[in-house]
Amino acid sequence: MTSASQSTYPGERLGLPATGPGSIARVGRRLAALAIDWAAAVLISLAFFAYDSLATLAIFAIAQVVFIPTLGASPGHRILGMRLAPMAGGWVGLWRPLVRTALLVLVIPAVIWDADQRGLHDKVAGTVLLRRG
Repeated sequence: MTSASQSTYPGERLGLPATGPGSIARVGRRLAALAIDWAAAVLISLAFFAYDSLATLAIFAIAQVVFIPTLGASPGHRILGMRLAPMAGGWVGLWRPLVRTALLVLVIPAVIWDADQRGLHDKVAGTVLLRRG
């Protein structure tokens, strides 16, 4: 096994494939999914709350917490072929999406990445965003 500084691709240290299903979802795809989820929250906020920024943030957070445990991904993740998985395997559960979303809405933990392109919000929640098959 290689060290973080010698990894040839994100996810290698985690035993994940370099590309294809089960590989680490790359930054561009993750940012696009975030934009989709945020745009949906903005549209709902416009329709029901005359665009209230706190309502938008709440809608975004609720969507993350509802869809990740039920579908394994947010709507943006699903559209772009990704899924959220716990590092230990199995079902993501309820607490992981809550912790991950709380950190995600703070923004800073989401933009601090490790060598495997996992944000601090994913590291704390024990999750990894993967490409779907």
